[in-house]
Amino acid sequence: MSVTDLPMPGTTTVHGACPLDCPDTCAMEVTVEDGRAVRVRGDRSHPYTRGVLCVKMNDYERTVYSPDRVLYPLRRTGPKGSGQFARISWDDALDEIAGRFTEIAATSGPQAIMPVSYLGTQGILNGLNVGDPFFNRLGATISERTYCDSGSCTAYAMTVGATAGVDPESFVHARYILIWANNMLSTNLHLWPFVAEAQRRGAKVVVIDPVRHRTAQHADWYIPIRPGTDGALALAMMHVIIGEGLTDDDYVARYTVGFDELAERVRQYTPEWASGETGIPAEDIRTLAREYAAAEPSVIRIGVAIERHAGGGQTVRAISCLPALTGAWRRPGGGLLQLPLWAFPVNWPAFLGAEFIRPGTRVVNQFLLGRALTGALDLDPPIRALMVYNSNPLVVCPEQDTLVAGLSREDLFTVVSEHFLTDTADYADIVLPATTQLEQRDLMFSWGHLYVTSNEPAVAPLGEAVPNTELFRRLAARMGFTEPVFTRTDEQMVAEAFDWSSPVLEGITPETLARDGWARLRLPGPDEYAPHAEGGFPTPSGRVEFVSSAAAGGNFVLPLFRQGSTEHQPGDPVDPLPHYVPPRERPDGRYPLALLSPKSHAYLNSSFADRPGQQRVQGEPALHVHPEDAAARGLADGAQVSVVNDRGRFTARLHVTTDVAPGVVVSPMGAWRKHSRGATVNALSPSVFADLGNAPTFSDNLVQVEPA
Repeated sequence: MSVTDLPMPGTTTVHGACPLDCPDTCAMEVTVEDGRAVRVRGDRSHPYTRGVLCVKMNDYERTVYSPDRVLYPLRRTGPKGSGQFARISWDDALDEIAGRFTEIAATSGPQAIMPVSYLGTQGILNGLNVGDPFFNRLGATISERTYCDSGSCTAYAMTVGATAGVDPESFVHARYILIWANNMLSTNLHLWPFVAEAQRRGAKVVVIDPVRHRTAQHADWYIPIRPGTDGALALAMMHVIIGEGLTDDDYVARYTVGFDELAERVRQYTPEWASGETGIPAEDIRTLAREYAAAEPSVIRIGVAIERHAGGGQTVRAISCLPALTGAWRRPGGGLLQLPLWAFPVNWPAFLGAEFIRPGTRVVNQFLLGRALTGALDLDPPIRALMVYNSNPLVVCPEQDTLVAGLSREDLFTVVSEHFLTDTADYADIVLPATTQLEQRDLMFSWGHLYVTSNEPAVAPLGEAVPNTELFRRLAARMGFTEPVFTRTDEQMVAEAFDWSSPVLEGITPETLARDGWARLRLPGPDEYAPHAEGGFPTPSGRVEFVSSAAAGGNFVLPLFRQGSTEHQPGDPVDPLPHYVPPRERPDGRYPLALLSPKSHAYLNSSFADRPGQQRVQGEPALHVHPEDAAARGLADGAQVSVVNDRGRFTARLHVTTDVAPGVVVSPMGAWRKHSRGATVNALSPSVFADLGNAPTFSDNLVQVEPA
């Protein structure tokens, strides 16, 4: 970044983009006075952001200028986990990292080195793939990152293809809105005004969730459901819609394949059967199916949580079939909203470095990181070096206690690039200072709307912090990597970020984005956008595939979720028709309660969990329990309790509430261990994969609650 990239002296406004792993990707305006950011707010001219930022980002300038920021390279001086470090120079840090990586690669092989990263920032330049070329060139273990939506995306693509689906702004035209496993007011805030406007126009809003959360409290009908049984409900809805002749026969005939097979499959999934699985009365299931089928148009919004149990993939397969059965795709505001990111022509190959991958390079999923570091996976060679960036695995990974044991190994060389000394950074040998979004250039797609957003650097990097792009340029140079991909400037990376010749980017250039801050993809407006009114689904058949042709490829992981990958990775063949996969863990005498760990209202995963303002909003780690379950254990509201299973335990303050169903307990994730009583909720989470896409099963998790 050069001096000419930064605002001039005086007061000026700089276009920015929220970097968080959130569907809203808000356009921001940064007010800069004499080189210092003094205010960050939403861009009031943006049709989706509308000038509003969430509680996580409202005071972002305080995060940037926090006295707790890591601003210089650090070397560990105390025991691992102590958080004791001393400042060193960048040259010393790079020399030590390059020296250790070179020695480990020479003596154990480069696969003894493993990167760990995710979406601490979501930018195309500094986000998910920023380190992939470096580690692929090094020959390191490939890190599989299936934290979020991998099973959902696999199932969705198998059914309707990689389509953006419904424009979220067109929700105002919907007459029936089904919000399924999505606490919109906490995790998708900017979609809610469009839902509320539809509600004012007479639309019925239905929320299906095990928890009566903020969004459910604003619904016309809240339907509580047992965790992990959503697939049973979707299949029973299809049973009613098909059995009672509520289908759009013309749409089904023209734009779908496999209807007869689907009709035969769902005959077994009666509302009475589904009631036994879900806890929803059979007549409510019939009413839901009839109302959904009759409304024109109806729309479904599914959340990330929908996949987080054993049958999450098949759940999304079943839900993805519903709009085609009823012809909901015919009109603006009708269909299904999963991830609009499919509309963005991101030039992913330019950022993956897949050409460097050596045949046979092993893959380790980050859910198994604790096992990988403690020998439980029997890796040859074992992991001897770890580099963490854009992630805080000690909070977000399952089997937390096992991961602590692995990170505590004295023979494990760990590098962490961070803004703050997180729980993970406390175990590092070297900590490197990373810039915040106000100090770096980036370009943002969105997985929640149809706008591309530019982030311009508003202030010079504080201290010696560097963007991730510069970090990997420096590391590559120290390792002697001379390929052109390692010397690209940020401006060159922006120029390669998209297929700028795509029709959806007509008239949009890096220059216009830098000038204007954002632009809507060149698609019809929300009043006209109905991409599948006449079929045209991006599946092999061009239709909705009730019988999936992709199922022959097995349980694969999409390239989006595998570091440096450009191909599907086939697994065992899967049933081509939607079917029910029940929760893996069934309540028993030892562990009778289903634990859910949804996103926090004030944190984004573990980001902001150390910020005082967000901590005040979120409060201390809590466990929400139904009065019946509290009374059965002699537990009073406000008591300190232990939550336990065979994988671990954590302590929280009890909150007795009827907003959760009997048999269900809820503890939002994101709190750091150092701010809690040791372990946090992911100490109890399983590392077993769901049925498709190696998705997580955080919500397939049984526990017991007892006095602390």
